Amino acid sequence: MSRQQVGTGAKWEDIVGYSRAVRVGNTVHVAGTTGTDENSQVVGVGDAYAQAMQAFKNIEQGLVGVGASMKDVVRTRMFVVNIGENWEAVGRAHGEHFRAIKPAATMVEVSGLISPDMVVEIEVDAIIDGGG
Repeated sequence: MSRQQVGTGAKWEDIVGYSRAVRVGNTVHVAGTTGTDENSQVVGVGDAYAQAMQAFKNIEQGLVGVGASMKDVVRTRMFVVNIGENWEAVGRAHGEHFRAIKPAATMVEVSGLISPDMVVEIEVDAIIDGGG
């Protein structure tokens, strides 16, 4: 099977050596994605909802880059700093993107992310429907 991968230009992609999204066949894996803009700056410092919404925007960009879309997502994993304080905001952003799709979802608390300004990181897996 062929392998297709796409980056989004985040400064960490080259430093760490990863792709935003990798597609093999009809399966797509999107790396842990944070709420950063095109300049790798954190969006919505202290605002879990804003960061989650930006992360989903970045995820969608990665999916589209390999020929997939949000409707193809079958699994999400959300890593949240201070889950007691932030789970509802992150959950609301997730619901706004996936309420009709209802992928399998996991949300766990982590002690920190790559920047202390980040409060959520999200990864997804997708399967592109070939019409079969």
